[in-house]
Amino acid sequence: MKHHHPLPDYLDYADRVWRGEDTLTAHLSGAYTREGLVPVGERIAVFPAFANVTVFDCGDGLVLIDSGDIRTARPLHAAVRAFHDEPTPVHTVVFTHGHVDHVFGVAPFDAEADRGGTPRPQVVAHEAVAARFDRYVATAGYNAGINRRQFGVPALQWPTAYRYPDTVYRDRLTLRRGDLTFELVHARGETDDHTYVWVPELKALCTGDLFIWNSPNAGNPQKAQRYPQEWAAALRAMQELGAELLLPGHGVPVLGADRVHRALDDTARLLETLCEQTLELMNEGLRLDEVLRRVKVPQELLERPYLRPAYDEPEFVVRNLWRLWGGWYDQNPARLKPAPDTAVAAEVAALAGGPQVLADRARQLLAAGELRLAAHLAEAAALAAPQDRDVARARAEVYGARAAAETSTMARGVFSWAAAESAAVAEGTDVTTELTRTEEGRRRAAGAIAVGPAEEPRPTEGTR
Repeated sequence: MKHHHPLPDYLDYADRVWRGEDTLTAHLSGAYTREGLVPVGERIAVFPAFANVTVFDCGDGLVLIDSGDIRTARPLHAAVRAFHDEPTPVHTVVFTHGHVDHVFGVAPFDAEADRGGTPRPQVVAHEAVAARFDRYVATAGYNAGINRRQFGVPALQWPTAYRYPDTVYRDRLTLRRGDLTFELVHARGETDDHTYVWVPELKALCTGDLFIWNSPNAGNPQKAQRYPQEWAAALRAMQELGAELLLPGHGVPVLGADRVHRALDDTARLLETLCEQTLELMNEGLRLDEVLRRVKVPQELLERPYLRPAYDEPEFVVRNLWRLWGGWYDQNPARLKPAPDTAVAAEVAALAGGPQVLADRARQLLAAGELRLAAHLAEAAALAAPQDRDVARARAEVYGARAAAETSTMARGVFSWAAAESAAVAEGTDVTTELTRTEEGRRRAAGAIAVGPAEEPRPTEGTR
């Protein structure tokens, strides 16, 4: 590598984020990618974007841990090439998992190798990554729909072409590249195909999305099963390594053995308490509804700068644990083989005196701060009278208020989309029009997410 000094500004910024004195906004928006690769330790640099890429200089070439999303593929390639006096081969890329914001940056390196008649980078990943890509192709329509809702991007298209791994492993794999060792370890957590990477010579730990500077993404309500108990066990195993540098899939690096240990310990404790409480209450024979009300998370953990529920949230993790350990039946017999939602809504509306009565009561509950109850009644009113404009306005008001009150991307996205659906009915427009009435909405709809090769890189956020 060229002789570069670590950028004090970036490392100072990372320190401020750790202390809770700054936010992740600059990092996640890609502001620091303007500097290209940022050195963070001996023979280690990062490409700091929404989805990070870590670059190791092995002496005889480079190893990339993850490759970012389609937005950053060309900027990543340019940053890697600008960081060296002489052309240096990228001979290995490790995918920590198969989420689309981590696997779409290899193409420029492949194309470069093809033009020069040299070997393409070897892509290494857990064996389940290929199955994930197959599932993504089969469910492209569903994934497009849920990510449009979650992130407020009506035109989002889900990719159907992926760079499959060249080498896969099952439990553990040790790679020797130049004079560095890369120990790959499989761990189920956010995904079933996750890998964390330990580089003992540099005491560097690449966690992938097992640490993301947010409350763990272990409950995402629209995505496949997550594994909180095994996730916590992986964090405990990583604690034993004695890492002095933690390089996460998202967010800034954590520097110093004490900080790394604390970050891993706190994240494990959060997951462990959710698992323990949920299991205890399930074993008491309680319904899911009661379990959700009784599980509590220590507030001091949620106040950590790296555990705030800004993306996922603990309530969703409890639901995911129920699904993992108990299936989809919530122990309410009426919901085992329920009547259609529209039929139930029609009966409730008839008993209440009509859909407008439900809508009016939803507004009253909204004014009283009873947002959850208000949503039930607004939803029933809209199902009973789907084309009634005033009912639609009430539903839009309720879900707009719910979105504004939420901390997590998951909840805000679903509620914002629901509000836009009803606003479109009330105003005779469409969801895209309603989502783009605000500057923030326009920013997101214009490309806040880029998930596939058809999308051009933009200065926007990404998806997980």
